[in-house]
Amino acid sequence: MKKNVPGTPYAEGPRSNDVRAGAPIDDIDRILLDQLSRDARTPNNALAALAGIAPSTCLGRVRSLIDCGVIRGFHADIDPATLGRDLQAMIAVRVQANARQHLGQLAEQLATLEDVLNVYFIAGADDYLIHVATGSSEELRRFVLDHLSAHPAVASTETILIFEHVRPRLRAPQVEQSSGR
Repeated sequence: MKKNVPGTPYAEGPRSNDVRAGAPIDDIDRILLDQLSRDARTPNNALAALAGIAPSTCLGRVRSLIDCGVIRGFHADIDPATLGRDLQAMIAVRVQANARQHLGQLAEQLATLEDVLNVYFIAGADDYLIHVATGSSEELRRFVLDHLSAHPAVASTETILIFEHVRPRLRAPQVEQSSGR
């Protein structure tokens, strides 16, 4: 098993996306995070004005939030249907008891597959939720059979179709209050 690999379920120590490992978040950071979560393309000078700070200070703060792992990235939110992949599903995957030491490797393998949008390591009866987008129910069936059911580490799967995804965009995720920076 790999050790200390960011993004793997059993990495030792704080991960790069673990907010607890970073610097405290203050009210200015909250304003920046709130606006960036609404529109990640907000120009630096507009962010600075919104937060009431100088553009150079704003740029430094955003860079610091990135370096600390609070901001994990800036992404284009592409509708898979526009690419011909309009059938989305969440697939719950339970791993064989004797394959638990290879959980990280399985997640890395799944994450490389074209149809996979996200891989979630979860608590509960199942080990993973795999978010996929395919072009048809036959493609989804083939994905499950070829990449999951046929995999020796996989004990069982359950496929849940997604009819609609409504993403709230009104406010940024709440971050625990702390004093100062």
